[in-house]
Amino acid sequence: MRGRSINSPRPLDRSSGALQILILGGTSFLGPPQVAYALSRGHEVTLFNRGQTNADLFPEIEKLRGDRNDDLASLRGRSWDVVIDNSATNPAWVRDSASLLKGSVGHYMYVSSISAYRTMESVPMTASEPVFTYENAGVPTDQDEAELPYGLAKAQSEREAQAAFPGQATIVRPGLIVGPMDPTVRFTYWPARIHRGGEILSPGDGTDPAQIIDARDLGEWMIRLAEDRRMGVFNGLGPARPWSMAGLLYGIRAATSTEASFTWVPREFLAEMGVRPWSHMPVWIPPTGTQTGASRFDISPEVASGLTFRPLADTARDTLEYHLSRPAERQVSLRAGIESAREAEVLAAWHSRGRASHAE
Repeated sequence: MRGRSINSPRPLDRSSGALQILILGGTSFLGPPQVAYALSRGHEVTLFNRGQTNADLFPEIEKLRGDRNDDLASLRGRSWDVVIDNSATNPAWVRDSASLLKGSVGHYMYVSSISAYRTMESVPMTASEPVFTYENAGVPTDQDEAELPYGLAKAQSEREAQAAFPGQATIVRPGLIVGPMDPTVRFTYWPARIHRGGEILSPGDGTDPAQIIDARDLGEWMIRLAEDRRMGVFNGLGPARPWSMAGLLYGIRAATSTEASFTWVPREFLAEMGVRPWSHMPVWIPPTGTQTGASRFDISPEVASGLTFRPLADTARDTLEYHLSRPAERQVSLRAGIESAREAEVLAAWHSRGRASHAE
């Protein structure tokens, strides 16, 4: 793993008070920047996970093995200043770990998601907006917790952390987490596609808002929240003033020298062609209906608490560098974004419609 994929490019000030930090997870995507930053600040870090992902990272730190489904034995009889729960998508996992640790840990931090919000139609969105409950999600309370819808599972996990650590819990709700090591490659699609060059299918008219968060900025900020013992609920995305989609894509293009052009296609035509926001056109969420505020978060409280953002060009460059370091078959088969042949079909149909309208 290259240091640039994990470490911050900014100078670091060593924290004045060293913490003992337990990270549940810690070796996949968000975890490594947290660990690297915490160590650089003089903290002592312990990881708890199954040892199946990037097990060779950070050989110098303590690693406890277990499984959040049924094996927390290695956590018993231990104490830490703060626990950072990165890996829970099942409320039972949070309930079990929080119940076990509540007598031996002074601060529980849980990584939730903006998907926990019942709706994102408010402008601006803030952390005070209501989240999913069993009732408003229309889900029976006896449904298996491992099978809950993602947003409800995250919201219920928040409640488990807060119940076990009243007044001593920090909930962070990230938006789309991006950068090197991203397993979803949703943002990665754009640096990879722009690097390929040529005419690029681009959603809407370029003015729709976009907010994301580099995993390194998110991870480092969470360590600073732990240092400051900031409790409460925060959103984790940016920048403070949302980009437009045009600003986002042009900013990514600045990280590559490939010749590329953007063809902006109205969302109505994309819908006709079966091109879906978010999946076929990653990052893009048309600001309509219950998603009007999805990329219009007011993050002034988060910025006041120390959230900072590296330049978009740095995120794009490092993401592309990581993508190009992967095996060739993984570079070709992205899990997100429109396939190249389908993109060409949609562009051809759009240009054909334009020629037809000019001929009338």
